[in-house]
Amino acid sequence: MAFTTTNTSLSSNFLGTNFLLSPPTPKTTKAPSFPRFLNSQKNNKPRIHKSSQAALSALIFSSSLSLTPHALALDLDNSVNNNITLPPPQVIEAQRPQPQPQQTPSNSNPFSQNLLLTAPKPQTQSNSDLPDGTQWRYSEFLNAVKKGKVERVRFSKDGSALQLTAVDGRRASVIVPNDPDLIDILAMNGVDISVSEGDSGNGLFGFIGNLLFPVLAFAGLFLLFRRAQGGPGGPGGLGGPMDFGRSKSKFQEVPETGVTFADVAGADQAKLELQEVVDFLKNPDKYTALGAKIPKGCLLVGPPGTGKTLLARAVAGEAGVPFFSCAASEFVELFVGVGASRVRDLFEKAKSKAPCIVFIDEIDAVGRQRGAGLGGGNDEREQTINQLLTEMDGFSGNSGVIVLAATNRPDVLDSALLRPGRFDRQVTVDRPDVAGRVKILQVHSRGKALAKDVDFEKIARRTPGFTGADLQNLMNEAAILAARRDLKEISKDEISDALERIIAGPEKKNAVVSDEKKRLVAYHEAGHALVGALMPEYDPVAKISIIPRGQAGGLTFFAPSEERLESGLYSRSYLENQMAVALGGRVAEEVIFGEENVTTGASNDFMQVSRVARQMVERLGFSKKIGQVAIGGPGGNPFLGQQMSTQKDYSMATADIVDAEVRELVETAYSRAKEIITTHIDILHKLAQLLIEKETVDGEEFMSLFIDGQAELYVA
Repeated sequence: MAFTTTNTSLSSNFLGTNFLLSPPTPKTTKAPSFPRFLNSQKNNKPRIHKSSQAALSALIFSSSLSLTPHALALDLDNSVNNNITLPPPQVIEAQRPQPQPQQTPSNSNPFSQNLLLTAPKPQTQSNSDLPDGTQWRYSEFLNAVKKGKVERVRFSKDGSALQLTAVDGRRASVIVPNDPDLIDILAMNGVDISVSEGDSGNGLFGFIGNLLFPVLAFAGLFLLFRRAQGGPGGPGGLGGPMDFGRSKSKFQEVPETGVTFADVAGADQAKLELQEVVDFLKNPDKYTALGAKIPKGCLLVGPPGTGKTLLARAVAGEAGVPFFSCAASEFVELFVGVGASRVRDLFEKAKSKAPCIVFIDEIDAVGRQRGAGLGGGNDEREQTINQLLTEMDGFSGNSGVIVLAATNRPDVLDSALLRPGRFDRQVTVDRPDVAGRVKILQVHSRGKALAKDVDFEKIARRTPGFTGADLQNLMNEAAILAARRDLKEISKDEISDALERIIAGPEKKNAVVSDEKKRLVAYHEAGHALVGALMPEYDPVAKISIIPRGQAGGLTFFAPSEERLESGLYSRSYLENQMAVALGGRVAEEVIFGEENVTTGASNDFMQVSRVARQMVERLGFSKKIGQVAIGGPGGNPFLGQQMSTQKDYSMATADIVDAEVRELVETAYSRAKEIITTHIDILHKLAQLLIEKETVDGEEFMSLFIDGQAELYVA
């Protein structure tokens, strides 16, 4: 017993065939739903024989199907198909006369011995009323269906078109409108219905491909992103798609930094501390014989530009052991947990190369105090510092690995990181003194053509508070100025001009300045210099200039005491003299031009005077009425979770006393400056006239005016 089915080819598998739907009776049968008519046929279900139900399931889940003019006769004696129950032959034959099959063997399928091709016999009825051509109108197609002239139809995947096979074997295409009754009409007239799955092959593979495409696209973008960041295959790549969890530290088996301790000047104490670490790595027996243990960590602390990183490079060049260098910011990444993973990877590499040195620059990027901050703690950074603490001194330890770290913010570091056993030593790399600055200038003058008049001692005394980086920049700027002036050597003038450029900005040589303004600026700066020179125990005048620089119309340079700068101790008399010097410019304007013609040129001077006077009263205990009490708490550090605003811990009555004391200090300084200027008015006129003529007066020429005028120091 056999029934009719359609198939793409004889090599298709069993589930790839389309079975003929059993024709329902017109009263109870509704058509099955297909892609375009799903919404309109939800409640209409056809009555289908049990065998046709299995066939319909195979139809829906079948892979790519194509319509052929042949029909297959499937032998039910095949063992593969013995579980399929088919309707009686008379049910099938009642709807449409079946052509006599002509059996031809096929060897293209494992079941070919049971498959017979049947070709339709010529139709006895006339087909002259069928439309001509391969493209039918939809109305012509419906008329042919109702007359029983259409044998089978095959819908496109989206249901917008179909391909039909007429009873005479002809094929045609039809554009299908959105007709919800079409499936009912086809089923009622016994038309074999199938749906095309496209030309992409097995539907299962297409479904899997649709799922894999976004995954593969994301993976490709991810690999490109990692490559752009120096990941696998890119510059500095590590060779794997998951290498973002590995440390990006730079490793040198035999460090060749080009820097030794001979190249480091102005940090003798720091060099001594680090030389012991280097000596321990070279001669460990000398220390272990006495029971000494190598320090596990050494923290370099100091202002920016003092040479912390340079010292680490010198240690690498001197020690001759494997050297790992990285920045703490490399541990911080977008993904949570990557920082801790990179710390683990760094120390695993270091332990395999022990004894070795690990240098972490700017460690405050991950070593900040945990659980602090206005917005709460940063979980990623805290995981990183926890891993760093464990690796430096945890359960397993890190014998043979010395950690060098540098920071200019030791106040924000976590206390657990600073304890002995992790960073055993804290080496302060401070600003160099005069002798240190002379050595640094000599180092940075190598390779530069210097004139014979260059005196490093004088330059060092004019640059108090300069770091090694500042002095390097000074000598570089001097070399640039000499090249700009087409000189063959760098003289003291280029160095002096470079120093003023760094401190106050470049000169405005092309600025248009009227004679009246030039005269006013000259008297203003002469007032500063005159009061500063006659105040006892104050800094000597180094240079006076009325050439505009930056935002300033003129400048008076003082040479501060080296001892005072290093100690940071300032007496009350020095602070009072400082306020008087700052007010000297305004006093000179009032005396020479009158109170009605003073300018706003002293605004910065007033800010400086007010700040010094308030600190003397509130913090330094220089007020008799307030006494030795510090009032007004300092502004907190926001990084440590403290308040940013100044805390007012005193009453309004105390505030009135503070204001009165500040005003008294300022008025006293003003009266002292006015007394000095009115007493030595002749020297003031001579100095102002000299400034108008030359625009710049150095310290030696300025002191000659005092000697000629027989000026005496001010006595309170």
